Amino acid sequence: MSVSAFERNVFVNCPFDDDYVPLLRPLLFTVVHLGFTPRIASERSDSGEMRLSKICSLIEESRYGIHDLSRLQATTAGEYYRLNMPFEFGIDYGCRLFAGDQYHEKRFLLLAREPHEYRRAFSDVSGADIKYHRDDGPRIVRQVRDWFLETVGLTSVPGASTIWQDFNEFMSVLWEERKSEGFSGEDLEMMPVAELLQFMDVWVENRKASQHH
Repeated sequence: MSVSAFERNVFVNCPFDDDYVPLLRPLLFTVVHLGFTPRIASERSDSGEMRLSKICSLIEESRYGIHDLSRLQATTAGEYYRLNMPFEFGIDYGCRLFAGDQYHEKRFLLLAREPHEYRRAFSDVSGADIKYHRDDGPRIVRQVRDWFLETVGLTSVPGASTIWQDFNEFMSVLWEERKSEGFSGEDLEMMPVAELLQFMDVWVENRKASQHH
């Protein structure tokens, strides 16, 4: 892995359920829009690769990490706490502390649904600067965008409202073009993350190229 790739990679640690899709798509789009590369466990599928090994590899390859802790609380009787997200954040945090070299420069964005909801299940992060998305697409775009501005040090960053508008335009174009190619509604709803990211990369690159002419 090149140093430049490490500097642009963003490990995304979030729930993998249908309810989170309306947040995941604009989150990934914002990262791409700002010129970075989202790295997420669902980007590749290899039955011979243990999930934990994949997670550790993605963490090792990424200077930045976005960790959404909003699914810690069980919502129905018999449901267990979701422990994968805090566990993976712990691995990433440990990598920053103990791996040495460039890993000391790792930076993290912690997300939650509402203020203080994480404290009963994950009190060790009390006092950390956690951002709240309230299960709202425009808000998660703003939180990710502002974090890149404040923590990563980006300049000349488009406004959150512009990124959100671009995201909605991208999704509209994606649906229209793919349906014209024979994609069904189910194909679009169930599109693999790796495929979605490819379309995002192309759309954002084309949009920026058109703005420079």
